[in-house]
Amino acid sequence: MKQVDVVICGGGLVGLPLGLALAQGGLSVLVADAAPPARILDPAFDGRVSALAYASVRMLAALGVWEALAPHAQPIREILVTDGVAGRPASPFSLHFDSQEVGAQSLGHIAENRHIRAALYGAVDRAAKLELVAPAAVSSVTVGAGGAVVRLATGEEVKCALAVAADGRESPLRAQAGINVVGWSYPQTGIVATVEHERPHNGVAYEHFLPSGPFAILPMTGNRSSLVWTEDKRKVSGLLALDEAGFHAELARRFGDHLGAIKAAGPRWSYPLSFHLARDFVKPRFALAGDCAHGIHPIAGQGLNLGLKDAAALAEVLLDAARLGRDIGALDTLKRYERWRRFDSVVMGATMDGLNRLFSNDIAPLRHLRDLGLGIVDSIGPARRFFMRHAGGDIGKLPRLMKGEVA
Repeated sequence: MKQVDVVICGGGLVGLPLGLALAQGGLSVLVADAAPPARILDPAFDGRVSALAYASVRMLAALGVWEALAPHAQPIREILVTDGVAGRPASPFSLHFDSQEVGAQSLGHIAENRHIRAALYGAVDRAAKLELVAPAAVSSVTVGAGGAVVRLATGEEVKCALAVAADGRESPLRAQAGINVVGWSYPQTGIVATVEHERPHNGVAYEHFLPSGPFAILPMTGNRSSLVWTEDKRKVSGLLALDEAGFHAELARRFGDHLGAIKAAGPRWSYPLSFHLARDFVKPRFALAGDCAHGIHPIAGQGLNLGLKDAAALAEVLLDAARLGRDIGALDTLKRYERWRRFDSVVMGATMDGLNRLFSNDIAPLRHLRDLGLGIVDSIGPARRFFMRHAGGDIGKLPRLMKGEVA
């Protein structure tokens, strides 16, 4: 039977960085993923982009991933937040974040998920003590007193001190471990599409709060932007079924004309929106990371950053324990990770949920209150700079990787 220190079940945007961090620190790691890499890298597989906070960029740089990803990542120079109704003039009150105000070159970067994955695969190929096995779904994790045995769908079994589930929101391994979740579905669906526009975006990201949900315009490389369009789920099938002219007309009502003529480039995707939080992040010899542990509303694009912080914190906890000669799969070791990450996950999830509920309506008194709040925050420099640092992931107790240091 093959034996390693850690088996990571799921080779996605959280599982692979975790594997790289642990291998960099000297642990032997096997990452098993159900999907073939070639399929994952296909542009038709996933049309989403991710907003990488500058703390996450520092982490990717420390892991040797950023150099390959940087040419495909668009810096966010400014963020403009507005509240309004499609087809009507926007509120005169808005919130404006400018990276120059905090002395940074950017507030983060926007990158297509496929490019992030490609850069991660490149780093994995160069990493010693890290093996990626794909396609290879994990069938089960059996925990014993001296370790865990991970059984792959291929029939192969791998013994380890710790198994980590990083296999997504609907994690079957989380359910097998008897870990329940608290959560709910939103009456909204996210529509994702890429548009080409006539004028350059100059690195400005827009977050328009509309009654159906936020409509985000995220700058991509070139004269392109990614739209993350939150809509009433009852209307989504009709919107996706529109012909090109009809879809463009709906886009234009929400997008505006500040970037000139626009046209959709590529297919349209839709994703159901939900919130969940695992009741436990760890059990003996078993831990959750990323979407297995928590799933939040994408209103501020913080989902991946939250997962990367999980990976950085878990790597730091495990490597610290290993250097002290302690058992990395013991519950008291893993509880340090849970205490570190659970509070942050609860706060972030509750904040995003509250913002969505506050802004996703057309109730006049609330609309006036929202507008007033945006104007007040915009006029108070320290408050504005705090929110910029928060968006950059630079608040709270940061793992060493998120400071750009080796874990």
